[in-house]
Amino acid sequence: MFVHMSIHYPRPGQEKFLTDSMHRFGAAIIAQPGCKQAHVLKDHKTGRLIGLAIWDNKESWLAARPVMEQAVKDDDFEAWEVKPPDVFHLDEI
Repeated sequence: MFVHMSIHYPRPGQEKFLTDSMHRFGAAIIAQPGCKQAHVLKDHKTGRLIGLAIWDNKESWLAARPVMEQAVKDDDFEAWEVKPPDVFHLDEI
């Protein structure tokens, strides 16, 4: 199992744009071979948005990178986020 998790910090008033982008990203990857789950989550205490994708393995995730990039290529993350997301690539141990 391989997990791609990103923690996003939306600017005030920009959450909808960022959430829509994350849902586009998830819709693009869930159709890819090896992607088991894709979720957009919100921490209600901090307002942070979390993207969580669970894959069979890292190779499947790597093969889908072009699709991921294409899904959000025109998105204005600098306008929507306070700072770049924290991104984690996690292997089951």
